[in-house]
Amino acid sequence: VQLQASGGGLVQSGGSLRLSCAASGRTSSNYDMGWFRQAPGKEREFVAAISRRYGITYYADSVKGRFTISRDNTENTVNLQMNSLKPEDTAVYYCVAKTTALPSRVRTDWGYWGQGTLVTVSS
Repeated sequence: VQLQASGGGLVQSGGSLRLSCAASGRTSSNYDMGWFRQAPGKEREFVAAISRRYGITYYADSVKGRFTISRDNTENTVNLQMNSLKPEDTAVYYCVAKTTALPSRVRTDWGYWGQGTLVTVSS
């Protein structure tokens, strides 16, 4: 599966952005989907994920209550609605997918990666 992320940009602290990821090659319903991010000088970290069946979601503690992940299997897309953004949310955000069904926040469990999209939150 190929993943194409979009929707990044510059936003003020407290603002909102919506990231989208389009999957192609194979239907996204065969994969769990998610987002990771990497801030300058930091390790890449898990943000959110959604299961292929039932749409079960899970989040990093740092974004819980502010970010919402959703998917549309008919459109082969996954979205990340980001509200109440903070400067520490500044990072390159990556759309990811995996074939295994168990929940995971571990980077190496996610086998498919899209190119990143930059989110910059100004204070």
